[in-house]
Amino acid sequence: MNPRTGSFPANPSQDAVDERDDGKERLPTDLNQEPPGGGRAAVRYRRSKTRWLVLVIAIAAVVWSLDGTGVSFASLIEGWDNAREILAGLFPPQTDEELLRSVGKAVVETLQISIAALFFGTVMGLLLALLMAGNIGAPKWISLPARWVATVFRSVPELLWALVFVAAVGLGPAAGVYAISLHAAGLLAKLVSEQLEAVDVAPVEAVRLTGATRLATAVLAIVPQARNNIASLVLYQWECNIRSSAIIGFVGAGGIGQALGISMRLFRYEELATLMIALLLLVLVVDQISRFLRRRMGAATR
Repeated sequence: MNPRTGSFPANPSQDAVDERDDGKERLPTDLNQEPPGGGRAAVRYRRSKTRWLVLVIAIAAVVWSLDGTGVSFASLIEGWDNAREILAGLFPPQTDEELLRSVGKAVVETLQISIAALFFGTVMGLLLALLMAGNIGAPKWISLPARWVATVFRSVPELLWALVFVAAVGLGPAAGVYAISLHAAGLLAKLVSEQLEAVDVAPVEAVRLTGATRLATAVLAIVPQARNNIASLVLYQWECNIRSSAIIGFVGAGGIGQALGISMRLFRYEELATLMIALLLLVLVVDQISRFLRRRMGAATR
């Protein structure tokens, strides 16, 4: 008798069906049927198998790369005598007045290169990022070329850009500014566009429902949410510009890197040590300024 209807079921197995309908999992009556939870176990097994496969491939890639590049402790031991000779030549650093005056001039030039390149790179990078971000909604005939341009800018290293501009405008810091600006613009375009696309969609949709245009939606709902992260990226790019200016100086693009290249080619190791210390101090100062500005913007720095 069915307790809910007060009648006998037409089918003798109705009670059993009702009991199975109470929402509880029971072992299957068919031995060939997969037990409850078997699907989840299979998924976990496949995921575990995939992780082990990825780990094996990664280890094999590292071993293959080390073998192909000839990296080993033996090579370091063989080159220790040359390294010791260079390190010994770095001490004590040269500190005569004329050298310090020239080092100070190179440091100032490096700082100028980094700031000017940051300005041009940020302007171009933010413009490209606004055109690239999917939630901004720029037409494809604009967003796709912007993405291609940003890819070209960041794919070419600053050193190669510096060679191009040294050949175009001649030796000096102007070539360094142009070279770093293009690479910084491509990098910022990618990173900033990803920050714009990662914002909360609720405020964006709320502004769009008011009938706001794409530009107004970007200015009022998208950019304000990503503002702090964008500022942090720009400040980090400034630190990168300092280091990049030291590298492109080796090809005559001005700054402290150019002085470093001359000292290394002439084997003036004591002068080289002074330049390296000056570059280190410059990077540390810029890092502290960056941390201070990020702290003022609410970043959790210590």
